[in-house]
Amino acid sequence: MKYRVSHRFLLLPHHTRPFNHTRCFTSFAKKFQTPQARASVNGGSGNSQGDSFLVPGATVATILMLGVLHARRLYDDKKTEEMREKGIELEFQPDVKATFLRILPLRSISRCWGYLTSMEIPVWLRPYVYKAWARAFHSNLEEAALPLDKYTSLRDFFGRALKEGSRPIDAYSQCLVSPVDGIVLRFGELKGAGAMIEQVKGFSYSVFSLLGASPSLPTTADGDVQEEHSESITTTEKNKKSWWRVSLASPKVWDPTSRPKRGLFYCVIYLKPGDYHRIHSPADWNILVRRHFSGRLYPLNERATRTIRNLYIENERVILEGLWQEGFMALAAIGATNIGSIELFIEPELQTNKPMKKFLHSEPPEERVYECEGVGRMLKKGDELGAFNMGSTVVLVFQAPISKLHEGDSSQEFQFCVKGGDRIRVGEALGRWHCS
Repeated sequence: MKYRVSHRFLLLPHHTRPFNHTRCFTSFAKKFQTPQARASVNGGSGNSQGDSFLVPGATVATILMLGVLHARRLYDDKKTEEMREKGIELEFQPDVKATFLRILPLRSISRCWGYLTSMEIPVWLRPYVYKAWARAFHSNLEEAALPLDKYTSLRDFFGRALKEGSRPIDAYSQCLVSPVDGIVLRFGELKGAGAMIEQVKGFSYSVFSLLGASPSLPTTADGDVQEEHSESITTTEKNKKSWWRVSLASPKVWDPTSRPKRGLFYCVIYLKPGDYHRIHSPADWNILVRRHFSGRLYPLNERATRTIRNLYIENERVILEGLWQEGFMALAAIGATNIGSIELFIEPELQTNKPMKKFLHSEPPEERVYECEGVGRMLKKGDELGAFNMGSTVVLVFQAPISKLHEGDSSQEFQFCVKGGDRIRVGEALGRWHCS
């Protein structure tokens, strides 16, 4: 008995499936072949129109990441809201999370996330991705300076500028404004020799450890600061490098008997992923020094603040330090997981979250002194200073008046205009005082 061999299919052994089943599978698989794949089999050229319907793998991964972040945010917000309704203030309670996070390569993960968010998204898909992000994290897309299809990647969308006039700046001269959009976590006056900032109820960290070794950071919260720094003031006056340091601190200009004493204050503002991510100047000030600490990249959400010790000190951060009309001021921009990139518009060449051969937590910060290059970096209130990717945290440390010149007159003391848990936007007043 002779078998007829087909020129299209191979002869199947007796133990394989019947011929008609194989034929059905072949026809079924052909339906899912892309135009480019079919063309290559036939030896022809690919169909370029079919490529527009293919979603890159990086875009799929980004969309999945957005879904995971949204689900986690909903869970955290629900638990936090339940605690607030019961009037419970969560206390510091360390758990195994910190130990587990130390094992993870969070810096490498953040660089991978940065690479994904830098991938170009197809033009037709951009509005859908950004609108989905806005719904998940409550972003206001009407404030965006450009149409959605003009932002080539999620990274560009995160750091987007706003339409002119979207963030009016409080023009009152005796007023300190918020440098970012976010939630006010903690604020107050720093008292005592330790100068501790409360991270969460039950745990605090040192402001000196946060900012680093700073010779200009006041060690006492009163008008005697200028006596402690009289020598450095005299040297600065001779060199005439910065009129700010002379005019703000020199005894020849300021008479201690004719002005209020100054205290040291702080304010911690947390930026959610859906917030506007650019950093603005909180006042007219002169930035003299920049420090970059290459630390870890723990998350900065509510749970992390109450479970990880020294969270803001452990993490990578950029410190800007200088002087304003009331004395010392420092701004700490703190990075977090997936937000390893902190950009400075006043120093575009600065790079954060760089690969490190060996991580040493005791490694000294990389420092740049702007004053040696001239007067410093002069900024007006509301000027753009830098930007985060996604959300993060800003800690503001500054001097302000604390004592009254006349009995019964407290108008010249610095008073915060916010409460814990308040949402605040760039340009809105953090605190005010009045001068006679």
